[in-house]
Amino acid sequence: MDKLHWKIGFTLGLLIISFWLLYPGIEWYTKTPDERGKMEAMRMRPKHILNLGLDLKGGTHMLLELDVEKLDKKEKLGDAMARAIEIIRNRIDQYGVGETPISRQGERWISVDLPGISDTAEAENLIGKTALLEFRLVSDSKEVQPVLSRVDALSGPPFQKDGSLLPEIAKLMPKGTGLFKAAPGPEGERARYYVLENTVPLTGASLENARVETDQQFGTPTIGFTLNKEGGKIFEDFTGANVNRLLAIVLDGVVHSAPVIKNRIPGGSGIIEGPYSMEEARNLAIILRAGALPAPVTIIEKRVVGPGLGEDSIKKGLSAAGIGFMLVVAFMLVYYRAGGFVADIALALNFVFLAACMSYFGATLTLPGIAGIILSLAMAIDANVLILERMREEYSLSKPVAMIIPTAYNKAWSAILDSNVTTWIAAIFLFQFGSGPVKGFAVTLTIGLMIGMFTSVFVTRVIYEFWLTSNPKELSI
Repeated sequence: MDKLHWKIGFTLGLLIISFWLLYPGIEWYTKTPDERGKMEAMRMRPKHILNLGLDLKGGTHMLLELDVEKLDKKEKLGDAMARAIEIIRNRIDQYGVGETPISRQGERWISVDLPGISDTAEAENLIGKTALLEFRLVSDSKEVQPVLSRVDALSGPPFQKDGSLLPEIAKLMPKGTGLFKAAPGPEGERARYYVLENTVPLTGASLENARVETDQQFGTPTIGFTLNKEGGKIFEDFTGANVNRLLAIVLDGVVHSAPVIKNRIPGGSGIIEGPYSMEEARNLAIILRAGALPAPVTIIEKRVVGPGLGEDSIKKGLSAAGIGFMLVVAFMLVYYRAGGFVADIALALNFVFLAACMSYFGATLTLPGIAGIILSLAMAIDANVLILERMREEYSLSKPVAMIIPTAYNKAWSAILDSNVTTWIAAIFLFQFGSGPVKGFAVTLTIGLMIGMFTSVFVTRVIYEFWLTSNPKELSI
């Protein structure tokens, strides 16, 4: 009897924990879109809730290609891809999009889904920037002015299609320098250029933090940065050795500002100024904090899914699931009577436990994932059917009720285990070789099968064992 009390307590405890895990998600999705938007902007979105995928919520899908030819020769492709995925994930997480599905596709492609984001330009800017931050000295050579004068006299840019300098400019360049374009200024202003030294004493690899600040004089947004201890020491020594020279802050090959080094700068901190809006400054700070991609990425596919399609899918999916669930419940009650009622309880608990488990891990629910859930529920009811049919066989032999139940479970166990294991094997191969949506199907199916076996074999047996304490003489199956 003590063992039965423990089983009942364990099951009820799991049920209470499941409802506790589901409550934040229920509360979140009962709010209006405007209320959810405000809470997301304030970073108040619950962490442990079930997220809706791109096909249910709408948003942007992008397929990125890593430019492997521009990778550091010392870095392996597999390591570079893993680092690129992690950097992109960090950027998106800091932007405030929770649990974004990001996966590697093939040898050098990365699939990214951004549920709820339909502004593709903003998404491209956030994800696609390489974000290579460099500090370079502006050349003070006497040969610089003739170069800039010649560049100003050109009717077009001083670069050829392959990115190299025009021959007439290249021959004027001082030794050990490069020509860099400045960030765009006010509309209508002519493009500006800087001649910078090739030596890069410090890069964004030493960056510890980047944040949006406001200029006290003009109120315009700037980006404050802080270097780590080692980078701060290098920065202090470097600025001390180059007082009264111009220090260019270069991001992705573009000079964003070139302030004068007035004195030694201790503490390893500074600001990046530019013609930024508050949103542009925020995104740039996010990119700098997350780090630089190992190589540039190119967006080779871009697709926007409207939220209307997702709402329609949710409505039809809920209708289909509700009708199917009611038909299964009705069939089990009619065909197996009291035994069917116990199976229906297990089926309902299976859904609750599965939803709670996915909420805890912050899983993203997609249409293929819903298909995996439905299949796992079907496998769970199939296990109950096997048990009930075994009970009927034992009952037809006129055995006592107290003997029928354990015997039926023992005889049905091998068939239940075989059917679930073979489905698990298929799910493992789908996860190993499938793409993003197929992997989502495999994950939900696997979790659903594990929970289904628990509810079908453990929970239903607890219910029958509790019923046996009343010494029943007949079994309604």
